[in-house]
Amino acid sequence: MQNYDEAANYFKQLEKIDKVNPFGKIYLAVTAISKSFDLGEEYKWDYITKLLDGAINISKENLERKPGSVIRIYTLALAEGYKAYVKGLENNWFSAISNGFDSIKNFKKCLMIDPTFYEAYTAIGTFKYWKSKKGSFLPMISDERDLGVKYLELAVSKAKYSNYLAVNSLLWIYIDKKEYQKAINLADKILTKYPSSRLFKWALARAYESVDKHKSIEVYKDILSDYESMTDLNGYQKIVLLHLIAQLEYRLGNEKAALVLCNKILNMKNLSEYVLDELDNRLERVKLLRETILDGNN
Repeated sequence: MQNYDEAANYFKQLEKIDKVNPFGKIYLAVTAISKSFDLGEEYKWDYITKLLDGAINISKENLERKPGSVIRIYTLALAEGYKAYVKGLENNWFSAISNGFDSIKNFKKCLMIDPTFYEAYTAIGTFKYWKSKKGSFLPMISDERDLGVKYLELAVSKAKYSNYLAVNSLLWIYIDKKEYQKAINLADKILTKYPSSRLFKWALARAYESVDKHKSIEVYKDILSDYESMTDLNGYQKIVLLHLIAQLEYRLGNEKAALVLCNKILNMKNLSEYVLDELDNRLERVKLLRETILDGNN
């Protein structure tokens, strides 16, 4: 799941071989998004947006030739969904909402044609849960969180091609609902299939924070070791992980260990402007934790 260069080369070949298949562009964009998210790198917004716009245009052209095709509606919905996600990451909420509603509308069309097209339940379930959670203060927004979870659980058990997407969404919803044991059980299950996935390990560690802090530290250290074995990283994820572990050590009463980790973070050199800017608030919290420990020992 994390061989980004290999995946990108594969999807580039797919894009060249089949010009009327939007999946090459969609998954090139997804690979670029995933790589930047995982490694804490700056997103290549122009490149990603160009790929997704191209995929949307191809999907629309394909759909015009065969309007009732579930898979063609699905590819359009998928491209629109990722476009909405990208616009959300850019804080362009108007475009994110617009593309998001277009995407969900098309996913729903898939189910109207074929109720057993379980790939569509991932996006719809995720949308229903977070729409209800974030918009709960609005009287016109009905609470569909339980239905969203039901859809995602269905996608986890039935989806053939995007099962891992459903799992990731459901993991963080279980954590949001404070159903930590459900998240742990699901993460353990998916990690038997993808044992090296940092994405799923991260959710597992987060769930363990509220159940078993020692186990959470163990999983976070495993992720950290994985990053430290890689070359040319910018330090982003290392800082995040060291801070998470430091906070857990502090809560466990291990102030000396927490202080060592804080000092390690604050002594890191040659951090890029991007990392310093993105982690400005976290670095301030590291300083505050360090000061709290030192003040308590005086």
